[in-house]
Amino acid sequence: MTTADASLPTEPSPADEPARPPQAAQPPPGAPAAAGSPLMNEAPPSGSSSAGPPLVNEATPGGTPPREEPRRRLHPLSPLLHGAKSITVIVAALSWQTLSQVGPERFAIVVAVLALGAVVLSVISWLNTGYHVVGRELRIADGLLWRRNRAIPLERLQAVELRRPLLAQLTGLAELRLEVVGGGKTEAPLAYLTVRDAAALRERLLDLAGHAPSSAPAPDRTVAAPARPLVAVDNTDLIVSQLLTPQALLLPIGITGVTMQFVLDGTWTFVGVASTVTAMVGVLLQPVRRILRDWAFRLARDADGRLAVQHGLVETRSQTVPLHRVQSVSATWPLLWRAKRWLHLRLDVAGFAGPQERDDNRSDRLMPVGDLATARAVVWEVLPGADLLALPVTAPPPRARWLHPFTLRYLGAGLSPTAFVTRWGWLTHELQLVPYARLQSVRVVQGPLQRLLGLATVHADTAGGRGASARDRDLRDAWAMAAQLAERGRQAAAAATAPVAIADGTGRDHAPVGHP
Repeated sequence: MTTADASLPTEPSPADEPARPPQAAQPPPGAPAAAGSPLMNEAPPSGSSSAGPPLVNEATPGGTPPREEPRRRLHPLSPLLHGAKSITVIVAALSWQTLSQVGPERFAIVVAVLALGAVVLSVISWLNTGYHVVGRELRIADGLLWRRNRAIPLERLQAVELRRPLLAQLTGLAELRLEVVGGGKTEAPLAYLTVRDAAALRERLLDLAGHAPSSAPAPDRTVAAPARPLVAVDNTDLIVSQLLTPQALLLPIGITGVTMQFVLDGTWTFVGVASTVTAMVGVLLQPVRRILRDWAFRLARDADGRLAVQHGLVETRSQTVPLHRVQSVSATWPLLWRAKRWLHLRLDVAGFAGPQERDDNRSDRLMPVGDLATARAVVWEVLPGADLLALPVTAPPPRARWLHPFTLRYLGAGLSPTAFVTRWGWLTHELQLVPYARLQSVRVVQGPLQRLLGLATVHADTAGGRGASARDRDLRDAWAMAAQLAERGRQAAAAATAPVAIADGTGRDHAPVGHP
């Protein structure tokens, strides 16, 4: 396999900072050279971000070290909530067969002892956990036997989410989750704080992450400005969309088969029935979880022009994402949704896990279900200038059919005025848009069969790790596309550094995308 790219200096370049002009890369020997085909390659740093309660401790203009605020603990009820979560895990780990063998009384005693131990460990962990803000860093100390002290730079912050599981809703608490550039998982979740403290802390974190240190007073947050609504998903559509899934459609067939087996065999044991019911519940678990997770989904733009996402029934989630942190947007048309002409949208933020992850627990929803007109309006809000109905996508050359005998007509890529566009998928159609300002590197890759057919794949990488790929393009076209991507990436980076504010339609002016 042949890979060509170009490297930049090894200084870290977070996703929110303007990309530097990339250096030129030369094609490998034997490949047609395209004039001016520099490739961008800027490695995304791994970092973290988060912050503490609203105390002012920024460094003074004269260089005086910031005043260190006192370390703060999480809410005193946090150990009880963690212990309650442990009970669910313990019961799930003990099978129905264990219950039938030891009996209900002993089973309850085992669960109670293990739950008590979990609560005691949670109390010890709570006593040894503290956090505070120093300058533009969140510092967290935790651990008993192995002490950990973490300093999380706030300029790496990508998104902040406020989660409220059922027990947290009953006790008036919330969990604050921080997504940072290059992170493979949520960095330093703060579970739990009061809802008021968590909301105030989230605003403070976003302010520190989006502005350079200064002696200017913090903006007044005493009166919340109204948000401009973008999408409100109908819960009926959400339920119907999850009924139109393979799990829901195949469940009646499974129930019929199991019932017939029991009737023909004539054996009805407690363990057998309980295991069968558990298996059926497991099949339906994914659609039910999606319904509970995306219930009452609302998308809006707040007064600062950021995306504000709210959804959830049993566990409510409230997430705030600055637009210049969005690495890409993808649209998916599932096979069973096509009769309804529905699709769903996802966004990629640099702090979320890598491209191989499709975890339903991730907070990357932009629209869980909706029609094309609604999706078109949402994409235009997130990526101004990107129109889902006017994307210049072209297919690979006909000889690529040797590699894709059935799916060639579904492959395509193109360069829109604002984003790199790719499409793929036979049964499930997918489309991805990557803004030029978010590009970190561009690569041209050839495998053995591609070299034989004169084809190549163009990869456009982002800080989030989920880039886009134009698969099996003509070799000359691939190098020309790579050159165009590099050039448009440089132009987008230059535009991001321009000191001209742009209006986002909320009544306030903001710095251009990519320029905090």
